[in-house]
Amino acid sequence: MVKGPGFYSDIGKKARDLLYKDYQSDHKFTLTTYTASGIAITSTGTRKGEVFLADVNTQLKNKNITTDVKVDTNSNVHTTITVDEPAPGVKAILRFIVPDQRSGKVELQYQHEYAGISTSIGMTTSPIVNFSGVVGNDTLSIGTDLAYDTASGNFTKYDAGLNFVHSDLVASLTLNNKGDTLKASYYHTVSPLTNTAVGAELSHIFSNNENTFTIGTQHALDPLTAVKARVNNYGLASALIQHDWTPKSRFTLSGEVDTRAIDKSAKVGIALALKP
Repeated sequence: MVKGPGFYSDIGKKARDLLYKDYQSDHKFTLTTYTASGIAITSTGTRKGEVFLADVNTQLKNKNITTDVKVDTNSNVHTTITVDEPAPGVKAILRFIVPDQRSGKVELQYQHEYAGISTSIGMTTSPIVNFSGVVGNDTLSIGTDLAYDTASGNFTKYDAGLNFVHSDLVASLTLNNKGDTLKASYYHTVSPLTNTAVGAELSHIFSNNENTFTIGTQHALDPLTAVKARVNNYGLASALIQHDWTPKSRFTLSGEVDTRAIDKSAKVGIALALKP
């Protein structure tokens, strides 16, 4: 692994994972099995209200090439082919969906000690070109994320971000949605032994002058069980508990309640992932 600033998606990731990862209100079941030849087959079923969605994903690894093929409920076939390190620090990714002929995309990623670059282009006559880049080091980095529509000749996305990392804390600042959304986030490790951490995110939307403030925490009750909780300024409070009964099998129970309308029923989500 190359140490450095990472990619643009890594800016603020620590706080986002603490505040939003694994929280859900759906019922989800995932089962992964392996064939004798090493092919991983993952079946996923998700219930969203009265709608049930399912997909089957097959993953095959051969040296530095990984092929993922997923078939969803609508019989769409999602294929991702990843070539890891065809050259030092480089990763090449090809994605396409059958029968969507306009879904093809080629992506190249390059990670260096002082930079992380990712660029992709759609496989159409008038493609959308994406570019993101970060420069800096393990402590301070700055980056941008751009998307250009060659058909209209306009930028459909231009974001910018700043990340600061120091031992037990991570602070980030991003400007997204074409400069309309400003987000500041903070992540602080309280106790590495119990994986205890606190995080916060403040979001301001300039177009409607809306502010959203979210604060959360996580704590490991024991090596196999962890809890998380969060609350925002609109009174939405959420909590979850995760338990790993094997290194790869996990049960997650999460819930959300509106403290300003306590008479409304709480949202409860369950996720079960089984791996041999």
